[in-house]
Amino acid sequence: MLKSESSPRTISVCSVLSVAVVFVMLAAAAVPDAVAQAYPSKPIRIIALSSPGSGPDIVGRLIGSRLTEAWGQQAIVDPRPAATGIVGAEIASKAAPDGHTMVIVTSQAVIVSVMYEKLPFNLIRDFAPITMVASTPFILAVHPAVPAASIQELVALARSKPGSLHYGSGGSGSPPHLSAEIFKSMTGTDMLHVPYKGITPAMIDAVAGQVQMLISVIPAVLPTIRSGRLRALGVTSAKRTALVPDVPTIAETVPGYEFIGWYSLFAPANTPSGIINKLNAEIVKGLNTPEFRERFVALGAEPSTSTPQALAAYLREQTEKMRKAVRDSGARPD
Repeated sequence: MLKSESSPRTISVCSVLSVAVVFVMLAAAAVPDAVAQAYPSKPIRIIALSSPGSGPDIVGRLIGSRLTEAWGQQAIVDPRPAATGIVGAEIASKAAPDGHTMVIVTSQAVIVSVMYEKLPFNLIRDFAPITMVASTPFILAVHPAVPAASIQELVALARSKPGSLHYGSGGSGSPPHLSAEIFKSMTGTDMLHVPYKGITPAMIDAVAGQVQMLISVIPAVLPTIRSGRLRALGVTSAKRTALVPDVPTIAETVPGYEFIGWYSLFAPANTPSGIINKLNAEIVKGLNTPEFRERFVALGAEPSTSTPQALAAYLREQTEKMRKAVRDSGARPD
């Protein structure tokens, strides 16, 4: 029997190769850290898919001020409302994946992504999640003349008089519209949708009794509720909100119901993980401070952070939920 033996030269070559492989692996692992340490190297742009002074614009400025304070590089908000934010989203998707361009993605952006058949970007494929930033519950309110003092009574009234209740919204496919359509679907009720060019005229007609109810962001409608011109019946979040702690959730009567507005931060796809993690850590740290919490509550929003992985899962979930809501409601772009 022949005995196989490795020559000294073979052993030496194997050893060199092993060392080389280990060196390459260590060097590769060090690259994300090196990239993150050098970031940011220039001003940061945060694209808001809406007009100046809107919720995303204000949220972007709050986040930007935190990053500027922490890292010394100016963070500038770039409002891009054209074509319901489609132009801004395309710009963000095609930006260099180096962390110096980010975009505020909201529930409205997801609705837009499923309402239009052909878009120059894909929210799930073309963006890298960083963190959830905040959530905004809506509130269902009715005119005082409506004989319903609770969600249970409203559902009973709507079932007894199909099509007699009219509700206003800020437009076809808007979050308040779809939240009302999901409410109708889950309660088996028939109420007529009256779209307006914005929530303000819808609220004016609700106060005047031209429409019997509406679902709105809380800050917009709260003064009319406090003055007694509208009656709050429920909030759309799964849990009661500190913004109106005495108002029950719709889910307390309609189990499983939830519809919230939300703000999140994304970067272009292929942004290095080291940069994503650095942004996540700094933004989460800022949002957990009392100062930032107070600022967001003043906007009618509640800070709500996440890991990049959790945000990615949430985006997929919301995309399917909004696709079904748009399909069931028949909503079309205005």
